[in-house]
Amino acid sequence: MMTSPSTDTSVGPLFKVLADPLRRRIVDLLAREQLCTCHLVEETGAGQTTISNALRLLREAGVVETEPCGRFTYYRLRPEVLHALAGEVAQLAAHADAALTRKRPC
Repeated sequence: MMTSPSTDTSVGPLFKVLADPLRRRIVDLLAREQLCTCHLVEETGAGQTTISNALRLLREAGVVETEPCGRFTYYRLRPEVLHALAGEVAQLAAHADAALTRKRPC
């Protein structure tokens, strides 16, 4: 069970969620506009059940949030979660840069 970024300061679980190609594609599409499940089915070619499961995992990870609109539900990204992920990746890159000049003696 994944915890929400609001209660877990680690963005490590996001790497796993975003590693799946379909979920990554959904995030890419939602980065451009808010979409409902029917749009995501059309754009990805995946089945409705598959899309719904992917969206559930993205919601549980705190990457997306929903907005009811009549009989449809629109999904949108939570930019603050992606900014946190980007910050962690940038920090890893900075550590990797510094590690280029350090070797632990044997």
